[in-house]
Amino acid sequence: MYVHERMTRRPTVVLPDYSVAKAYQLMQEGRFSQLPVVNDDNKLIGLVTEKLLAEINPSSATSLSVYEINYLLSKTKVKDIMKTGVFKIDKDSLLEDAALVMKENRISSLPVTDGEYLVGIITRTDIFRAFIDIMGVKSTGTRIAITAEDKTGVFAEITRIFASYDIDIRNISNFNENGKLEMVIKVRSFDVDKAIEDIKAKGYTIDSIKYIK
Repeated sequence: MYVHERMTRRPTVVLPDYSVAKAYQLMQEGRFSQLPVVNDDNKLIGLVTEKLLAEINPSSATSLSVYEINYLLSKTKVKDIMKTGVFKIDKDSLLEDAALVMKENRISSLPVTDGEYLVGIITRTDIFRAFIDIMGVKSTGTRIAITAEDKTGVFAEITRIFASYDIDIRNISNFNENGKLEMVIKVRSFDVDKAIEDIKAKGYTIDSIKYIK
């Protein structure tokens, strides 16, 4: 799965000459934690974040009046405070690459680019939704968790068993743990008893069976 399949297209952006006050307003209205900064050609040139805005926002202990604070925020430009050299991801990158960049750098979203141009934004929420879809969490059918020895041919043998009963596999995922292969298979059918017996007969362990309607 690629980033461009899950990203938010046409994200809210700010221009470098926008006032900090306007950037703050857009963040509040959209409940964003950060906004990409682009030039007139839509090239990504920076990022403005809640943290950056908080750093220039006068504290409650300031001697400035409300008028003076508003004047200061209206005159300070995004280009004066924006962060450059930001983390970004190409639209044709794999979704797991985006997840890894976010995890390793402790960030909640990434601007998505096509060359130098901003084409979207990918967030942790987008990745969570993709994970839910990949696992088939909301789709109807039977969810079967299987543990097997991690060796060549396991997937082929188990999928052949399902195919022999004309059971369509909707989703399949696997995890390797201590030399064991843990599989989670989601099939479209509820009539899986015979297939389960055949899988057990081959020496595989059925950890759980869940029917989702």
